[in-house]
Amino acid sequence: MLDVKKLLGKRIQEIRKEKCISQEALAELIGIEPNNLSRIENGRSYPSPENLAKIADALNVSVDKLYFFCHHKNFNDIKIEITNALNDEKFARMLYKFYTLIKE
Repeated sequence: MLDVKKLLGKRIQEIRKEKCISQEALAELIGIEPNNLSRIENGRSYPSPENLAKIADALNVSVDKLYFFCHHKNFNDIKIEITNALNDEKFARMLYKFYTLIKE
């Protein structure tokens, strides 16, 4: 089961680091204490809707991008999800077309 709070925090931290912004600088930009931002990034607390919007704005991303953490799924969960999706013939054919385009 996904722990959305932890994944959201990890995603915020990931984007913050990609943009070379320190935790202290981001906290100052959004008007919270650095230890509060630390709790958010460590998945111990959710940001308020207002602070979530401020975080997205400060990181220059849309709020929905903060919730794009499917790349954090573990490999076995990915295999199960793809295997289940392959039971849909239309999806399987589309995936095969994509596969033939990218394979070497």
